[in-house]
Amino acid sequence: MASDSPRRPGTCSSFRRRRVLLFPALLLALFLLFSRPWSLPPLNLSGISSSLSRASIVSLVKGPPVEEIYGLLHFVTSDDERMLSYSVDVDPDEPIDLTVYLGGDQPVWSSHMKKLREEYPLIIFSKSYCPYSRKTKKLLETYNLTPPPKIIEVDLRDDGDFIKLILTRLTKHSTFPNIILNGQGLGGNDDLHTLRAQGKLKKMFEGAGMTVREDIVKQQETQ
Repeated sequence: MASDSPRRPGTCSSFRRRRVLLFPALLLALFLLFSRPWSLPPLNLSGISSSLSRASIVSLVKGPPVEEIYGLLHFVTSDDERMLSYSVDVDPDEPIDLTVYLGGDQPVWSSHMKKLREEYPLIIFSKSYCPYSRKTKKLLETYNLTPPPKIIEVDLRDDGDFIKLILTRLTKHSTFPNIILNGQGLGGNDDLHTLRAQGKLKKMFEGAGMTVREDIVKQQETQ
């Protein structure tokens, strides 16, 4: 009995033809794959670049953004005689661009920050007639600090009301004195006396890089 069934005519020849056609197609695909350089499609930055201002680009290049409080501190401690005032583009109740505090310049903020830390680590926004401001200044005198506190008598400035609004927004403290240590608000007179009673104030001054000569003064008084 025959073990093989009869083959259909043309089956083998049809398979051979498909195999012959498949081989050149595979070679062509491999050639195209390895002969053409592959690259990512170009990235469209037109939408992104249009949304970035010149100031934003500069801040990205120079590092992380600087908090606005440092812009204000730089402004009040500089020798510039400019005053802050209301204008169409400046609202003290809203965040203010740092260029406003610098007259439109784009400085390297690292140098300004360094100067603030070294020369003016402790800044007191005061009012010359305020009894609480006087108590704060008297307390600070007992520490004989180096560098000494920088006192800004807000009521003697033409832009005092403007500065008060900015300080209230930035520090959440609306009265005077307003005490700033290394860019951080400590509060007012009561807060300062509380920190001293807790034994924290001297360490905070020393942590900010200030020399406290309170102990030396006490020794001289007892001699």
